[in-house]
Amino acid sequence: MRVRFQADADLNQKILTAVFRLEPTVDFRTSHAANLIGVPDIDVLAVAAAQGRVLVSHDKATMPDAFARFILTRESPGVLIVRRGFKLSDLAEDLVLIWSASESEEWVNRIIYIPF
Repeated sequence: MRVRFQADADLNQKILTAVFRLEPTVDFRTSHAANLIGVPDIDVLAVAAAQGRVLVSHDKATMPDAFARFILTRESPGVLIVRRGFKLSDLAEDLVLIWSASESEEWVNRIIYIPF
C-alpha cells in the first residue's frame, strides 16, 4: 500500500504546497484537517496511527522521545523528521520519492530524518 502522510502542526505548509506541485495525487493530510493544532505529541502520533499515516514533522526536540514512548505499546506507521534550512524543492522531492518508491509497511515503527 502507498504511503499516506500526516502533517504535524509545526510543519512548514510551503512543503505541502511544493509536494502537491510535484505530485498532486500524494495523500498528505494537513494538520488543520486533522485538528492537530496544540495537541500533545503522543496524541498526534495516535491520530496518525489511527489513520495509517506517516507523521511528517519538524519537531526534532520532543517528537523522537514521544515516538519512542508510543511504540512501546502501540504500532506507528512511522515518523519523518524534516530538517529545517534545506530547499523546499529538495524536501518535496524526498517526500515524493518516499511516496512513489516505497510501501507503507517499510516505515512502520521507524523514525527517519530527511533529507537523508
